Amino acid sequence: MSEKVDRNLLPPLLRSVLFKLWLASKDLAPIVIVIGFFQLVVLRQPLPNFVEILFGGLLVVFGLMLFVQGLEMGLFPIGETMAHELARKGSAFWLLLFAFLLGFATTVAEPALIAVANEAAEIAARGNLIPESDAAMTHYAIGIRLSVALSVGVAILIGVLRILKGWPLHFLIIGGYIGVMLMTLIAPKEIVGIAYDSGGVTTSTVTVPLVAALGVGLSSIIRGRSPLLDGFGLIAFASLMPMIFVMGYGLIVFQ
Repeated sequence: MSEKVDRNLLPPLLRSVLFKLWLASKDLAPIVIVIGFFQLVVLRQPLPNFVEILFGGLLVVFGLMLFVQGLEMGLFPIGETMAHELARKGSAFWLLLFAFLLGFATTVAEPALIAVANEAAEIAARGNLIPESDAAMTHYAIGIRLSVALSVGVAILIGVLRILKGWPLHFLIIGGYIGVMLMTLIAPKEIVGIAYDSGGVTTSTVTVPLVAALGVGLSSIIRGRSPLLDGFGLIAFASLMPMIFVMGYGLIVFQ
């Protein structure tokens, strides 16, 4: 009996895996085409370590398939479920606290942010902006990371508050970018480029699906809110606020 069930379940499972591998391959195809074109047509050289590159590419395809499947099975459902439960609880305090901590926790350990912060600390030390010591560079890098993490927490909090209150998204975004421009005028020039880059590294592979699921789940359970119109836009705040906070950090450190 069990052998018959296994035999009936295997083909659909195998077809599903092959289909998801095909989708992942299509997503990576443009990158492969661009690299292959410049390597073979422009540079006119064969790919070095072709076997290793091919094996690595297969691992990337397989990993991308597993990652997308994990998002669909894990992060998206848990984000929507927690938004539903917190909204049903009827406590705005716990909902806003969760939004802030979600933004902070998913950002502070982001590998891309750690890399940018460490590189910025090394460059600042070489430029004599901070003492060229491990302690000073570590302190500077941690300051950038905490500034970005706090800003994302505040951004998600404001985004959730916007959904609760029904505030127009475009007014907040326009006001935010006006704040970015004003901060750019008064911030030390040494921190401006880092601040602008910090806005991009916050949109990580964990933050984006969780925050998007939070917004969609929250707007779908609140009466008068539309998941399509109100559920999205939180990521825009997560990219906007770090620029303001990091430039503010530069004002404190370099002044």
